[in-house]
Amino acid sequence: MRLDKSTIQTDGKKIYFVSDAHLGTSALNNNREREKRLIDWLESIKNECGTLFLLGDIFDFWFEYKRVVPKGFVRFLAKICEFTDGGIPVHFFTGNHDVWVFDYLTQECGVIVHTHDEIFEIDGKKFYIGHGDGLDPKDKGYLFIRKIFHNRFLQKCFRLIHPDWGIALAHKWSSHSRLKGNGKVEADKYRGAEQEDIELFARQQLQKEHYDYFIFGHRHLPLDISLGGNSHYINTGDWITWYSYAVFDGEKVVLISNQA
Repeated sequence: MRLDKSTIQTDGKKIYFVSDAHLGTSALNNNREREKRLIDWLESIKNECGTLFLLGDIFDFWFEYKRVVPKGFVRFLAKICEFTDGGIPVHFFTGNHDVWVFDYLTQECGVIVHTHDEIFEIDGKKFYIGHGDGLDPKDKGYLFIRKIFHNRFLQKCFRLIHPDWGIALAHKWSSHSRLKGNGKVEADKYRGAEQEDIELFARQQLQKEHYDYFIFGHRHLPLDISLGGNSHYINTGDWITWYSYAVFDGEKVVLISNQA
């Protein structure tokens, strides 16, 4: 698949990247606290933010019925509206938990939704940006499930289920993910270059074309890995354990963690 390329000029502003907040997860009991902390962070960066990238799994589950969306998150969505109403572009990349974002966030909140990886040129530097799931071609089981989740016909079938049942079913499925009740995630250590799926993917892409930065989420671990040739793989970590994010100031990307 040939990805489109978009151009962004920072004009003295900064570009922020954050992912994996999993707002509303039933596996954790501090959703309101984490949402407030995320909102406070958004408020702190608003004046210097030129573009905001939300790199997936911001919500632990999201599905848009014809006239219904999951309840909650109103404070977070209101803050996002402040950004877009103020002329700050917000790019939302669907993750494996909030894959079923359709047009509500675009129409109601002014968010630019991406359902696959994208290439951006920002101040002359080339960025490959996405959530980070489904990049290992050997993981046939997950790729099969991912294909089911992206199937339009099956999405329409799921919409026929009453929201009370459908959302409850989705949360039950989500509770079997890497999220644990103590706020930790599985595989919380760096596995090595040969075992990190996203890093391997980035190195393969570099054999075809140069990118200055690969920015992904999904891994739940803040990573800043030099790939050689002035190329870096940055993982934004999460807003559960690390409270981490990445920021581009026009010259370089810096990874920042505010682990509690």
